[in-house]
Amino acid sequence: MRDVVLLGSTGSIGSQTLEVIEAHPDRFRVIGLSAGGAHLDALIAQANAFTPDVVAVPTPAAAAALDGRLPPSTAVWTGPDASGRLAALPCDVVVNAITGAAGLEPTLAALAAGNTLALANKESLVIGGELVTSAARPGQIVAVDSEHSAFAQALRAGRSDEVRRLILTASGGPFRGRTRDQLTDVTPDQALAHPTWNMGRIITINSATLMNKGLELLEAALLYGVDLDAIQVVVHPTSDVHSMVEFHDGSTIAQCSPPDMKLPIALALNWPERLPGACRPFDWSRPIDWHFEPLDSDAFPSVELARRCGRAAGTAPAVYNAANEICVDAFCDGRLGFLGIVDTVTAVVDEHLTGDANTAGLSVDSVLAADAWARGRAAELIEVAR
Repeated sequence: MRDVVLLGSTGSIGSQTLEVIEAHPDRFRVIGLSAGGAHLDALIAQANAFTPDVVAVPTPAAAAALDGRLPPSTAVWTGPDASGRLAALPCDVVVNAITGAAGLEPTLAALAAGNTLALANKESLVIGGELVTSAARPGQIVAVDSEHSAFAQALRAGRSDEVRRLILTASGGPFRGRTRDQLTDVTPDQALAHPTWNMGRIITINSATLMNKGLELLEAALLYGVDLDAIQVVVHPTSDVHSMVEFHDGSTIAQCSPPDMKLPIALALNWPERLPGACRPFDWSRPIDWHFEPLDSDAFPSVELARRCGRAAGTAPAVYNAANEICVDAFCDGRLGFLGIVDTVTAVVDEHLTGDANTAGLSVDSVLAADAWARGRAAELIEVAR
């Protein structure tokens, strides 16, 4: 029996994690849940179904809304550090499914406590960089993203010194094949219509701009110690091949499954052992066509921008992520065009790298300061452009 703390329980990954746990009550016990407070009814339903020891929410108002609606044995923790405190509880695995930079401090708290970290919050690794990797013992971080789970599985086929490169697959999102000029009038509804995955708003928009693939490139380099130039992004529209590892003898090992996040979630919860029936397999009695094509970096420059930020290191990845989150909100609110998302992020990154802010030593404070500056600067540029 593994004790599980789940951060970001009401989001897409959090909800699917609980579905995996519910299917295996003999293997997992939920001892803690946290949520941001936007979906309190869902959190209450989850708490009553799983009776955790603790539920954590960020504000007193959210805590008040839970009063009298949770199991009597469930304590409520509140405050901006509540998720971090929850991540430090003694347990077997912490699933960090929080969205965005808010996941950094809970990630560090889980690692400091010695808990295995099942990481769906790629942003905390990307913006924390060596702060996170240096805090983790070997094997303490287990990837939940399907692409990085694929790398972990394929890397079992050889030694690290035999790896030539990682092949990171991308569906291409809803606008695959369009030129930059054809993206001018894209609407939020169109960008939210992902062809293969059902995800939250930020991740879905990030997949449309391929900003998400840029974050995944940075995450892969940090997780697996691979040079940024040894990671290639290729477009694979059906999302059946989740990523590949190419070895120096010319062999390429691919991890393939129908697009279902329950597979990497189940593997992360039970790592390194697989859970039977985590997702349906392919039907090999029917024709299957897998297609790959190069990434169009002119129409979707976000991946190369991420590579540039990764080379600069320091707080540049934090600026990339933070500016993007502000731009996604502005796009969804109708205050910024689709092309303006990456263009604005590029402008903020350029400004950051032309000064001396990126040369300061990396710390939680410097990361959070860069995050705050990038959000403010992106908001200013959006207002000027209106």
